[in-house]
Parts: sequence; structure tokens; C-alpha cells
Amino acid sequence: MSKKLRVGVLGATGMVGQRFIQILHNHPWFDVQVIAASPANKGKTYEEAMTGRWLLDEAIPAEIGKMTLDDVNDVKAIADKVDFVFSAVNMTKDEIKAIEEEYAKSETPVVSNNSAHRWTPDVPMIIPEINAAHAKVIEFQKKRLGTSRGFIAVKPNCSLQSYVPAFAAWSEYQPYEAIVTTYQAISGAGKNFTTWPEMVGNVIPYIGGEEEKSEREPLRIFGKVEGGVIVPASESDLKISAQCIRIPVLYGHTAAAFVKFRKAPGSKEELISKLNSFTSVAQELKLPTAPAQFIKYMEEDNRPQVKLDVNYENGMGVTIGRVRPDTIYDWKFVGLSHNTLRGAAGGAVECAELLTAQKYIEAK
Repeated sequence: MSKKLRVGVLGATGMVGQRFIQILHNHPWFDVQVIAASPANKGKTYEEAMTGRWLLDEAIPAEIGKMTLDDVNDVKAIADKVDFVFSAVNMTKDEIKAIEEEYAKSETPVVSNNSAHRWTPDVPMIIPEINAAHAKVIEFQKKRLGTSRGFIAVKPNCSLQSYVPAFAAWSEYQPYEAIVTTYQAISGAGKNFTTWPEMVGNVIPYIGGEEEKSEREPLRIFGKVEGGVIVPASESDLKISAQCIRIPVLYGHTAAAFVKFRKAPGSKEELISKLNSFTSVAQELKLPTAPAQFIKYMEEDNRPQVKLDVNYENGMGVTIGRVRPDTIYDWKFVGLSHNTLRGAAGGAVECAELLTAQKYIEAK
């Protein structure tokens, strides 16, 4: 790319917004031109606004720390300065829907980490390695919005990133029923142990809304574009029952999954081979944040582990282990993904890279 695209980050002060800042710093395709947050932060430098609020281990990039925050509601002013925006705003679902659509109608593409538009029929919810073809629904969305280049794309929930890739790699065996329990890091709630000391040595067996997302969103990911909308797969194609549990880990969502197949795999080795060899258009296009190997199988019985494996492929890869036959279901396994990289900001950045490579996002 000869010239970097100008990017805005909406909701730059929250944990996901911070991750966007960290990932986009020195990105080869994208250049942060605008950072925006609530009206209360307008006019402050990013460093000033983030005093006592920066949650990542990495320091605030110096040049971004000196940038002045805009009001996320100043849509026209921000749209005039950027080619597209990432959205991680902290608002009600209705407010998020409205403001993301307002940006899209200003002819500014929106790539969102938020859940508000995940079930809008003509908004693609993309994991680049799995359903890149869903991007073609954007043309129908633009007709609805009356735009020539503005649209909304979203990424799915972080809780399903550690097991859905395995289902994709095993698609030829037709997984049709699964039981999944996710053990989710506290950063998924936008917190660390300083801001959430109650989680030290604690387990909470409930995360609001996560189980519904874990059960339903994979159906949309495995759906098809028909009649200008994404038609989700049905529960007769894939039925998932999920439990989501918060555990005292900073980064990394682990999943324990049990799955039934309509077509029997030949062997454990065959299943493992499908995981390790799984590739996609994201690898073919060599997207800057895409992992060279999306899924890696860990042979050791005690892997994957958060401390050892969460940063696999710079946090953008998925590690799977303990594939073995089950006494009730056909097979079972354990998966691990980085929730704020692969599962949140990193997944959105890779989605934007895909849409840029596909020419849906271009310079104004």
C-alpha cells in the first residue's frame, strides 16, 4: 500500500480502545488520525485522559499520547478527517446502533468491536479465516443506507474464538452438536486485578449475555448470504449449549468442548492434521495481523496453557489441545485464544485489513 489509510478510534479510552491504539501504532496500512471518546474528555490529550486508566502492560505510544481527544458524537468533524473508523464505544445498544449508522451514512466505513449490529441482517460479522465471503453483503447494506462507500462490519464475541475455529477446520465432518464451557479472563470485562480485586482467587459462574452469544453467534458465522442478508445456519445444522465462567486470569479465554459429527473422522491424527493445515484467504493475502498458522495443535497433555500459549502468533492464533474420543459425544478438546487480541481489537483490525484488501475500504 503506497499511502496509509487515515483511521479514527471511537471509544479510545476503554480497554478495547487501548488495544486498538497499541495494535495500530506503526501499522503498515493504517495511520491513527483521530482518537475520540465521551464529551467529558474532549480537548484533553490522550495522556491526560488516561492518567490512572491505562490498563495494558505496554506504554502509551508517545505520539498518540500527545494527540487531543475528539467528542465521539462530532460525527461530521471526525468523518472529514478519516477514511474509516474502529468502534469500541461504551454506550447503550440503541445508542451504538444509531451512532455507528450515522458514521456509515457519512460515507465512513465502521469496523466495530461492539455487539449492537451483530444481528443486523445485512451487516457482516467476520472472522477473516472463516467467513470472509460474508463481506459481499456490504453492497446490499450500502443500498439500504443510501451510501456509496459507508457501511458497518463487526467482529463476533470473544468467547467463541477458542472453539469455533476448530469447528471450521473440521467442517467436512459436519459438526452438528456441541457442549462448550468457556473459562474467561477478566480483561474481557474491561478490567484488570487492580480495578477488580474481587476476582483474585475467585471464580464467578455467570457472565451476562455471554452464553447466548456463544450459542447463537456461531450460527451466523456459518450462515450464507442469500437475498441480500446473512441467513444463519439453523440449530439442526449446529446446536451449541454453552456455559461461560469468569476466572482469575488477565488474558486468555479457554474452552472445553465436546462435539458430535455426522461423518466420522478416520482418526485422532486426521483431526489434528486438519487443525494444523487449516488456512484461508487471510493467510493467502498475507494480511498484516493475520497469523501465519491460524490454529496450532499442542501435543502435550497439559497444553494449551494461558501462561505459555496465549500470545501464540502475537495473540492472533488459536491453540488447541487434548483432542480425544468422548464416552458420550464423539470427540472433545480444549482451546485457547487471546481475548483482547484475536477476540477483540486484533480481530477487528484483521477484519479491516481484509476489507481493505477486498477494496471495500479505500481512501476518500
